[in-house]
Amino acid sequence: MDGKTQLQILSFEAPKIRLLRSLCVEGNETMKVLDFAAFPKPEFDLPIFCANFFTTASTNIVVLDLNPLHDVISRRDYKEKYYKSLLPLGLKYAELLPWGGKITSESLRFFSPIVIWTRFSPSEFNYEVLYSAFKDYFKAWLDLMDLAGEEASDDQILHNCEAQHRYLAWRAEKDPGHRVLKKLIGEANAKDLVKNFLFNGIDELGSKTFLDYFPEYQCEDGTVNEKRSIIGKSFDHRPWDAAGEFVGNNFR
Repeated sequence: MDGKTQLQILSFEAPKIRLLRSLCVEGNETMKVLDFAAFPKPEFDLPIFCANFFTTASTNIVVLDLNPLHDVISRRDYKEKYYKSLLPLGLKYAELLPWGGKITSESLRFFSPIVIWTRFSPSEFNYEVLYSAFKDYFKAWLDLMDLAGEEASDDQILHNCEAQHRYLAWRAEKDPGHRVLKKLIGEANAKDLVKNFLFNGIDELGSKTFLDYFPEYQCEDGTVNEKRSIIGKSFDHRPWDAAGEFVGNNFR
């Protein structure tokens, strides 16, 4: 709507990938954005590749992860399968890209032990480190995809489907980038872009609503509470140790 900012969107699919998509926001004098993700087909219990880069004149905010499809705290088998071999990679970049400060408990349940969550000023950072991290993490995800075998159990496929649908429901409702899109292209277009492109699959992968998955967000009138955190607990420091074990006493 400002006549300057350009949104570039691309999407692809592949034999094991339901949706690989990117959104770039460029041309804006005060902001640049890359939102890049790869969603596996439900026949594969692969993590979801996620790369979010938000840049302004004063700060950079980065989230880079292989988002777990299933809970890595209760499902140790899933954590061992996908993240044990990647812990050295996560530790390497945890040193180079320090933890970015408080993050809500609700958001953290969708992150893995190797997540990069960082923020920094443009003047204090070597962008080659960030680009290297992006390449290494994406290559790690592609390697996992190459090795992934198709599920034979219909029950497991349905389980994967619901897990991905739950992830999409959370992101489509609570992703902080929605406010930026609303300013750029208006509320109606922003909602359409979020539902049908960024988090495509909400209508296809399941029928549950956001409140079915997260009833704690329901207001008395039946609407969704707009707060990003109901639990009210946040993590100031990385809540996983070097062995990838969750350290619960880091929250407050």
